[in-house]
Amino acid sequence: MKVFKAGAAAAVAAVLALTATACGGSSDKASSDGGASAGAKKDKIVIGIKFDQPGLGLKTPDGKYSGFDVDVATYVAKELGYQPDQIEFKQAVSAERENLIANGDVKLVVATYTINDKRKAKVDFAGPYFLAHQDLLVRADDTSITKAEDLNKKKLCSVAGSTSAQNVKTKLAPEADLKENPGYSECLTGLENKAVDALTTDNSILAGYAAQEKNKGKFKLAGLNLSNEPYGIGLKKGDKDLQTKVNAALKKMVDDGSWQKAVDANLGPAGYKAEPAPQITEGS
Repeated sequence: MKVFKAGAAAAVAAVLALTATACGGSSDKASSDGGASAGAKKDKIVIGIKFDQPGLGLKTPDGKYSGFDVDVATYVAKELGYQPDQIEFKQAVSAERENLIANGDVKLVVATYTINDKRKAKVDFAGPYFLAHQDLLVRADDTSITKAEDLNKKKLCSVAGSTSAQNVKTKLAPEADLKENPGYSECLTGLENKAVDALTTDNSILAGYAAQEKNKGKFKLAGLNLSNEPYGIGLKKGDKDLQTKVNAALKKMVDDGSWQKAVDANLGPAGYKAEPAPQITEGS
């Protein structure tokens, strides 16, 4: 009888232990997953970046992240109280950036995100922190495209949700045959295979692709400043406190030399000549 009681007691203890472990596991996960609905928790901040833009925002095969936007995001996060190991980077394709912010999937978006009035109707920005210009990437041996008007009747590629393609279609070359892909990598493949004649987006992005080892000698920038593209950090509309803090972090990054260091390290190898750090205007 005593043996039975001891066995029963042990069984009850085991069940209680398993229950406690399960509860504890659930609680731990809830407090450390970064909060897909909240964008950031006390121990983590979720930031949207591009995964396929060399020199700006790139996820490497070994799961690491590199690029100017990554350095900016890391610096800003540190000023907000987060160390690099507390940052979760989430892919932010162009067409989904506003949704990621509005849904709370990310706290910030640092992803070659041009500030414009249409986007400002849905999200707020801090910055700008960088000024790029729209350009064209063409094959190295192509001499037929030297100005935007040359794109009429030609096949133009860009990314869905970007401002660059629409700028060409509505203002510069309305008869261009526009193809929009989810990412720039698909456009680059099409350009190499002669499925398209040009890729258009910001010169900073194009320079990063052209400078990749596998692309050297294949492509060239047309050297056109088709528009101004001031990059801002996207955040939830109405969050003025966060906007103020991010602006302060960006100003500090410029003042202490970290901004220029990041530009030189990430864009310098492509021979890209960046504009000086722009004046912060958002939130003022």
